[in-house]
Amino acid sequence: MIIDVHGHYTTAPKALEDWRNRQIAAINERSAMPKAAELKIGDDELRESIEKNQLAKMKERGSDLTIFSPRASFMAHHIGDFQVSSTWAAICNELCYRVSQLFPDHFVPAAMLPQSPGVDPKTCIAELEKCVNEYGNVGINLNPDPSGGHWTSPPLTDHHWYPIYEKMVEYDIPAMIHVSTSCNACFHTTGAHYLNADTTAFMQCLQGDLFKDFPTLRFLIPHGGGAVPYHWGRFRGLAQEMKKPLLQDHLLGNVFFDTCVYHQPGIDLLTRVIPVDNILFASEMIGAVRGIDPETGHYYDDTKRYIEATPNLNDEQRRKIYEGNARRVFPRLDARLKASGR
Repeated sequence: MIIDVHGHYTTAPKALEDWRNRQIAAINERSAMPKAAELKIGDDELRESIEKNQLAKMKERGSDLTIFSPRASFMAHHIGDFQVSSTWAAICNELCYRVSQLFPDHFVPAAMLPQSPGVDPKTCIAELEKCVNEYGNVGINLNPDPSGGHWTSPPLTDHHWYPIYEKMVEYDIPAMIHVSTSCNACFHTTGAHYLNADTTAFMQCLQGDLFKDFPTLRFLIPHGGGAVPYHWGRFRGLAQEMKKPLLQDHLLGNVFFDTCVYHQPGIDLLTRVIPVDNILFASEMIGAVRGIDPETGHYYDDTKRYIEATPNLNDEQRRKIYEGNARRVFPRLDARLKASGR
């Protein structure tokens, strides 16, 4: 089985975006705020949005199952207040759940949280609990910068975040550390802000001792870890100067990376530098980079091609990346698959 751990609902029916635009327009005029019940999207619309897009590409490229969460750039936690974010997160999470019900063999939901700048993360717990207990979510997306590019929140190792971590440990679910849209003109959302955040999250974990407090906590850093594999020597050296343990002891029992890296040399580097047990297959298909690479004639985000072509892996190592590691990092997914005989 090939499990893609990084999928977003980027093809949701346009009615979702229209509703969101109405919500944003009414932030300063609450009497005009649309109600969640006013959003009408039928099952046939959901089927069409998936069958012609993500599911078609999964069948074409040979993946079997996608962990599916709301569109990352649409999370936009910096817009409005907690109530705005809470309503929006509930709507988006419900749509991903409905997709997983319509296509149970191919999609499993993961939740966005109703984060808001300056708001206690405890306010996210109710939505997290609902998504795990009612929707069967196997993980969450955690935004380390709800301010949208201004980085006003404490580092991920700060006690500020502990209420979410305590709930993650209780439910035995991992978090993908994933920012949303940048409202800072200095940082392009997908070309700079996302990759900056990946690198920043890793460095924050390196500087702290979070996993001493939460030995079973698991983070998935997407997009191949940003700059991390390329500068592995720098991070090893910094850890040494800070008198931290070796990185494999300090972080690699809890921090994992995906394969959303869109060229062969990048995957070759990732699989040569990062231990195989810490790499999970992902594509983020129909995401940040949707075009065809003129050098190869294939889609940039067809990451399975790179895994197959890299000389750094044998068949057993590929099996770990495609399936084994995902089932270990997402134990609720593993239980769900086993319950269905997979």
